[in-house]
Amino acid sequence: MAFLYVSPHPDDFRSLLALIAAEFCPSSRPKTINEDPPASLNARSRPTLVLSPGEGGFILSGATAVSWYLALKGKRAGVDTKQQSQVWQWLSFADNELTPVSCAVVFPLMGVMGVDKKVQHSSRAELMRVLKAFDRALEPKTFLVGESITLADMAVAAAVLLPFRYVLEPSDRKVLTNVTRWFTTCVNQPEFLKVLGKTDLCEKMVPVTPKENAVANGSSVNSDSVTTNDPPKTEAQLKKEAKKREKLEKFQQKKEMEAKKKTQPPTEKKAKPDKKELAVTTYTSPTLPGEKKDVTSPLPDSYSPQYVEAAWYSWWEKEGFFKPEYGRKSICDQNPRGLFMMCIPPPNVTGSLHLGHALTNAIQDTLTRWHRMRGETTLWNPGCDHAGIATQVVVEKKLMRERGMSRHDFGREKFIEEIWKWKNEKGDRIYHQLRKLGSSLDWDRACFTMDPKLSYAVQEAFIRMHEEGVIYRSKRLVNWSCTLNSAISDIEVDKKELTGRTMLPVPGYKEKVEFGVLVSFSYKVDGSDEEVIVATTRIETMLGDTAVAVHPADSRYQHLKGKMVLHPFCDRKMPVVFDDFVDMSFGTGAVKITPAHDHNDYEVGVRHNLAFINILDENGMLINVPPPFLGMKRFEARKAVLQALKDRGQFKEIRDNPMVVPVCSRSKDIVEPLMKPQWYVNCTEMGKEAADAVRNGQLKIIPDHHLKTWFNWLDNIRDWCISRQLWWGHRIPAYFITVDDASVKPGEDTDGHYWVSGRSEEEAREKAAKRFNVPGDKITLKQDGDVLDTWFSSGIFPFSIFGWPNETQDLNVFYPGTLLETGHDILFFWVARMVMMGLKLTGKLPFKEVYLHAVVRDAHGRKMSKSLGNVIDPLDVISGISLEGLHAQLMNSNLDPLEEERAKQGQKADYPNGIPECGTDALRFALCAYTSQGRDINLDVNRILGYRFFCNKLWNAVKFAMKTLGDGFVPSETAQLCGEESVSDRWILSRLSAAVALCDAGFKSYDFPAITTSIYNFWLYELCDVYLESVKPVFSKAEEENTNQRQALVCRQTLYTCLEVGLRLLSPLMPFVTEELYQRLPRRRPQTDAPSISVTSYPESQEFCWHSEEVDRDMEFVMTVVKTIRSLRADYNLTKTRADCYLQCIDSATTSLLQKYCLQIQTLSYSQAIIPLTANQPVPEGCAVAIASDRCTVNLMLKGLIDVEKEVAKLTAKKCDLEKQMEKLREKMAKSDYKEKVPVKVQEQDAEKLRQSQTELEKVQEATENFRKMM
Repeated sequence: MAFLYVSPHPDDFRSLLALIAAEFCPSSRPKTINEDPPASLNARSRPTLVLSPGEGGFILSGATAVSWYLALKGKRAGVDTKQQSQVWQWLSFADNELTPVSCAVVFPLMGVMGVDKKVQHSSRAELMRVLKAFDRALEPKTFLVGESITLADMAVAAAVLLPFRYVLEPSDRKVLTNVTRWFTTCVNQPEFLKVLGKTDLCEKMVPVTPKENAVANGSSVNSDSVTTNDPPKTEAQLKKEAKKREKLEKFQQKKEMEAKKKTQPPTEKKAKPDKKELAVTTYTSPTLPGEKKDVTSPLPDSYSPQYVEAAWYSWWEKEGFFKPEYGRKSICDQNPRGLFMMCIPPPNVTGSLHLGHALTNAIQDTLTRWHRMRGETTLWNPGCDHAGIATQVVVEKKLMRERGMSRHDFGREKFIEEIWKWKNEKGDRIYHQLRKLGSSLDWDRACFTMDPKLSYAVQEAFIRMHEEGVIYRSKRLVNWSCTLNSAISDIEVDKKELTGRTMLPVPGYKEKVEFGVLVSFSYKVDGSDEEVIVATTRIETMLGDTAVAVHPADSRYQHLKGKMVLHPFCDRKMPVVFDDFVDMSFGTGAVKITPAHDHNDYEVGVRHNLAFINILDENGMLINVPPPFLGMKRFEARKAVLQALKDRGQFKEIRDNPMVVPVCSRSKDIVEPLMKPQWYVNCTEMGKEAADAVRNGQLKIIPDHHLKTWFNWLDNIRDWCISRQLWWGHRIPAYFITVDDASVKPGEDTDGHYWVSGRSEEEAREKAAKRFNVPGDKITLKQDGDVLDTWFSSGIFPFSIFGWPNETQDLNVFYPGTLLETGHDILFFWVARMVMMGLKLTGKLPFKEVYLHAVVRDAHGRKMSKSLGNVIDPLDVISGISLEGLHAQLMNSNLDPLEEERAKQGQKADYPNGIPECGTDALRFALCAYTSQGRDINLDVNRILGYRFFCNKLWNAVKFAMKTLGDGFVPSETAQLCGEESVSDRWILSRLSAAVALCDAGFKSYDFPAITTSIYNFWLYELCDVYLESVKPVFSKAEEENTNQRQALVCRQTLYTCLEVGLRLLSPLMPFVTEELYQRLPRRRPQTDAPSISVTSYPESQEFCWHSEEVDRDMEFVMTVVKTIRSLRADYNLTKTRADCYLQCIDSATTSLLQKYCLQIQTLSYSQAIIPLTANQPVPEGCAVAIASDRCTVNLMLKGLIDVEKEVAKLTAKKCDLEKQMEKLREKMAKSDYKEKVPVKVQEQDAEKLRQSQTELEKVQEATENFRKMM
């Protein structure tokens, strides 16, 4: 029996933790002794756990060590390695964060140390800070790890026990709602209650009255507890304890002797080598770019991504494998296998690869390679977006940093030259990164949206749509960035959610600006003493108010119909208007209306013909307002207006207000709604056509849960603002007309009649002269200085890349495309616009299907954010990076010092040892394995590393197989059955056929996890774990005895088929490792077979049609028997000893089946011999018994190797469990209403369970009798 020495003090939370952990392992609970451990044990402190000799005889000291051991015994330390790691993190949090600060606050109250009020106060503040952070972490959780109590909950609850008893008053607990909820849940668990009793929470923090020494407030900790306050012990008890102490002392002496032996000089026994690190091997054979890699040298001992990924890509590219022309005379020729065309979502030219790109390209390249291997004419077209705002900002910052010059110092022409220079130097970086990912793009067709071909298409699209009236000029509200001096699209607006008053940094302001408050003030009603109270989150905009709105049904304001209110800072009188948009229940039911600076107010202004007063210029300075506000910066005016209202007595109140603040993603400026004349696309008709294309089945969106969003957006689509006040981009080919003729009145900027578009200024002049019926020399033109929204050029990308509007060969062959694959976050900004513009300009849909993948998040489900330190560069996962390297990347990420430190802590927590080198193949496979439709991806780097180990398993399997095949092996010309296959051969070929069918179905339905799972299971669990092991005796016999040569040859052909087909199945997902291994295999037809695995045929079910459910079912049963034997061997630690195994079968069919698989069972279970027995044949005495199923009982001959009494005890326990199960079932089935209320199917299942349990019980009883005979 184990002994647990604990402190009797009721507030010793360390001992209490050990006692609570002990309660969770009732079957092996240690005996509790409430005193110091004997000096002979050399235990450091209480709690101390002394294990019995049968448990190793170790001595554990300290709460963490003791509770961890006990939690493991009680299965409360996490269900797997990931959860155990999380439990350790919480233990560290309890020890290092909570315990020190808890003790600093509580101990002075308990008189343990002198009370320094200043220190105590600061410690209390620190305690609250830690607990508030803990409270946020607890918000979505019931327990800390998993769905039930673990050691994490026990340790953290013990660490906060004393604060909850003596420090945290009701007001504190009100703040810590989640912590209090969780703590209350924990301490009311039965195991906690046994140790702690009822836990009274603190009402007021006061000095603590010392309590009597008792283990706990509960009635009893343990029936075996020994307390110092127990009644006097009898002489017999004292003798018994003396004997125990004597035993413990002897045990300690034995441990000391063992320790001495360890200090003696080492014997010749070799020390165990250190754990092998990940292998790093480099490819050193001289190979010029584009030359084929040397595959004549032996494979390295283990898989190394650096070695495997070297040299292949440049060879693939040079050989033209990625071009649709490969293997064809002409792309115009009809291909009976079909055609597949997909264009890449063009990444920004400024961009650096992130995990979103990696996911997109892993999926797209996997699909492209699959279609190419199916024999289709395949094109995956690359391209890059000029990224108007992003590129201009990057180059402007560079020029300011390096030369101290702004774009205005250069002028438009020179500045654009500087951008082209930067693009030519840096802009191809992302292409290099895409190559690193193995992306099989046709680089000869790469496009840049500012290339002449694409620029011409953009110009043509604008002119055609303008001439048709689809593009028009209008002055409306836009999203304006004062820092960029440009309108921005909705996708470039980040919506920052605030819960209340928040100070935010704003470019151009030294001090942070207040947001998240609602200011109430009043307007005086003209001609009376009455006032109307309104509220706003942007008080400075009241300078542009032109009305107050109320609901038509609001009885409080009916008397104000036709009335005016007075603006306090100018002589403006503003009408009270009645409009349905007002929410009567919000605030006072009266709303201030600023038509020129709010989207809702704009609509009200249009409906009621209100004045539109613009109070902001392009730089965010106030205009059209009275002094002293004129010329102020907008957020300085915010303070000034508030103070002026207070001075006039019209300020009412200010209170916290949850709100969303629009922030420019590029400049981090606060976005302002601003009235600007801009170009718009009328989307009403185009949106209807795009929606109808999906409704009538012409266009398919996968997964279909995005349909609701698609229809909602397109059915309520607004016109699209396409003007951007930038220099970099496609300059709008529109000209404002001035006519030098008195009969023609001057035009307004917003009057579309005075605007003309043209492919050149000459063409525009001709159009203008014709429109106004004047000579061309009377026309003066001024081209619009704005450029088009980047999404405009992206919207025509699927056909502009092929030379539209010109009739080119590529346009005729590859447009419309087959598929558009992208993230669901740009469904509207890009996908919908491509569909609308494709239909408008070509009359065709740009693609037939849209597959939308999920968003990548970190392992904790958080959005990737630089400030959290969880943004991962895929190249760091591929090549590996140290923690210091991750920290160094933060230096260049423009984070403020506080955010940078928080990001470093996040990196340290997630990647304490950096990120190991995983390789491209493992990253691609992991991303595809995660891509279940419609769910966000919580990417765990450890899982990617797991797939690197999978690559190593492939590597070793192929190495072993090549050695087994031998140098002279020649595969048959076709993969087919010869009729001489063994049961193992037929089974593995059946599993291979099943994997082929699953992959085919998975690719057709975009079910990537189904594909990765089927391939992974085939290679790892079926080929490597079962088949390769089961056929080893076939090859060894053929070598040793020179017999069974025919069987060995058949086995080699089967093995080759599995390797060759298995690699082809895997190739689209893992192109590098499969190419490396495939090139080492002999060819079926060396003269005609494809030179690369990337252009071989993908396995199809028509060819591999050997799937047999009967064979699978038989082997599944055989593996159940094998696993049962392995389990028995493990139970008795038979690691090297082979034992005879008797398989007692319920009927002759089962006996016959197992007889057929005897060799496989013997090999896979490491048995001496396999002897199937019928039900009537006796089993020899001295066997360990385990039930494989109701058809077969495993009897492992262990005579002389096992503890018979232990076996009988195990079988007795099993018998009790079975009898309890059967009793419950019988009670259930005996109920009067069972037959009426329980479904027939369930009744049948219950009857079958009872029958199986009865069979098992009989076998248990029989086995018990066998063992009793051995005793």
